[in-house]
Amino acid sequence: MLHALRTIRRNQSGTSITEFGLIAPVVLIMLLGTYDVGHEMYVKSVLNGALQEVGRNSALEGATNADQRAEIDERLTQSVKGVVPNAEVEVTRRYYKTFSQAAAAQAEDVIEDDEDANNQCDEGESFMDANHNGKWDKDGGTDGQGGAKDVVIIGVTLRYDRLFPSASFIGYGSDVILVSDSVIANQPYGQQTQFAPPVPVACEAEEA
Repeated sequence: MLHALRTIRRNQSGTSITEFGLIAPVVLIMLLGTYDVGHEMYVKSVLNGALQEVGRNSALEGATNADQRAEIDERLTQSVKGVVPNAEVEVTRRYYKTFSQAAAAQAEDVIEDDEDANNQCDEGESFMDANHNGKWDKDGGTDGQGGAKDVVIIGVTLRYDRLFPSASFIGYGSDVILVSDSVIANQPYGQQTQFAPPVPVACEAEEA
């Protein structure tokens, strides 16, 4: 009996498969995670390349036309979807008159009439509408491509499902959100227009 117990204790049959069963899930998650991160980096590079092309094309005079801008944005979308077909792509444009204004992204001045002076366009206050669009812009910009010599920030938000569910095991969400932007100056194909002097406008609900 004692001899049999000693034989069993020295027997290593099945050790490899047991160790493999313990290690394999961890290794598999690491491999899938590495591939997922690599894919995300590749998608990011494709997005940045497509955005650079959008910037170059958007600076031309023809891009002031809404249909032309839509065509430019669609080319970016198709470039990204060539890599991630299920991607959701959102393109935004905000324009300023100078690079310094774009860099500052300063909110339009609020005429404070409360004690906290929080520089927020709360209901009941007014603000100085610098671009005459009738709403408070917390970044001081204006939607769209603008005109000649205007400075434009083109932003792209990309959302898509991860390739593998393994990301959830290490605390990541099931989808990837990539954000990229580019700052350009429209070509000087004409004289730059300026906004009329700011006018006070009553605040409504807080604007985004």
